[in-house]
Formats: sequence, C-alpha cells, structure tokens
Amino acid sequence: MTLPDLDDLIAEVDRRCDTAHRAAGQEQPDWLALLAVAAQLAGQLQTLADDLVEDYVEHCRMHGNSWTDIGAALGVTRQAVQQRFHAPHKRYGPETMTDDLRRAMVHVKQAAVHHRNNYIGTEHLLWGLTAEDNGATRLLRAVGVSPETVHHSVGTRLGMGASQAAERIAWTPYSRKAIAMAEARSGRNGYDRIDCDDLLIGLAQVGRGVAADILAEAGFDPATLDAAPADA
Repeated sequence: MTLPDLDDLIAEVDRRCDTAHRAAGQEQPDWLALLAVAAQLAGQLQTLADDLVEDYVEHCRMHGNSWTDIGAALGVTRQAVQQRFHAPHKRYGPETMTDDLRRAMVHVKQAAVHHRNNYIGTEHLLWGLTAEDNGATRLLRAVGVSPETVHHSVGTRLGMGASQAAERIAWTPYSRKAIAMAEARSGRNGYDRIDCDDLLIGLAQVGRGVAADILAEAGFDPATLDAAPADA
C-alpha cells in the first residue's frame, strides 16, 4: 500500500471541489472553497488515523496489555493514553433499556465473567442479544438469519481470559459506539429506551469488531432494513 503524498491530496481536493476551477474572467480559483474542502478531507484522514490506532489499542487491552505498556508503545505516558482512549463516557443504566434488553445484558455480563474477560466486547453483546427470544432474534429471523446459528458462531469466538476482576469490566470502544448508535436509532423512532433490535443494528453498523464480522457472515445487512423497529 502506497500512502498518498501531498500532491495526491491536493489533486483530490481539486477533484472534490466543484467551484475550484476559475470561472470565465477570473484570474484565481476559489481559494476559500478549496480551503473548506481541504479541511474536510484532513478531518476525514484524521478520523481514519484515530480509528486505526484505536483499533490496535482495543486489541492490546483485550490481550492483557497494561495502559503503561500501551503508552510506551505510543511514546506517551500512561495517563495520556488513558485520557485519550479510556475517557469517561456516558453510562447506560437499566432505566435506559427495555426489559428485554436488561435481560440480555445479564447474559452479556455472564459471558464476560464466565470467560474471565475484563472487558465487554461486541462479541459479548451479540451473545447476550441472541441468548433468548427478543426483538433482536425476531429481527434476525425476519431477514432470514438464524439467531441460533449466530449465537453458536459467537460462542466459538469467545476466548478465555485470565481476569479475576469482574467488578472492573469495561466496555470496549466499539461496544460503546454500538450502544450509542442504538440509542440514536431508538430516539429517531420516538422511543426513550433502547431495545434489543436497536443494539443489534448498532453492532452491525459499527462495521468493525467480532459481532459485525459474524453478522456480515450470516448475511445480516442493516442497510436493507426498514427504519421501523422489529416489533412495530
């Protein structure tokens, strides 16, 4: 893979900017328009770079590396890397979830504790969502995907860890993104609590992580779904 150089990026800005070319009678292109497009492109590249590093930080944490080790690899202090990748995030309590999702979350926690994992990854969330009948399993069946097959697939991907600190289990970045997407979907549909189908779609829409991979392999594509909830 060859990374783009500055000339490549300038050419991409010119291609994206409809008003970049000089109009008749103008001596200069629209530099402000070009600047706006360049800033947008730079932001997209920065987001992609941040996601790249975050992905590997998540894997390091999942495989037992300490924040001190991760900070050393990135050339920063433990405190700096914790502030960047383990910043306080919105906590989703039972009052934000439907009864079905609360029951699913019991299975989620049990899966993490049973496998001695000190994190809740997307695989744990998908395991919990497919452990019993709910909006997520009904949505899967509605699109021709077997919840039982998905549940079995997740089970083969759950690895045994060495953590004894079940009370310090933390959500991974992708899991937090998935539930944030679920909350947004629930709000768009006019509900004040997150349901199982919302979280299922959030896991698929994240696009990365074990759950997204399993759902894609099973043929679950959230882009083909109607915006309405599964139980509507």
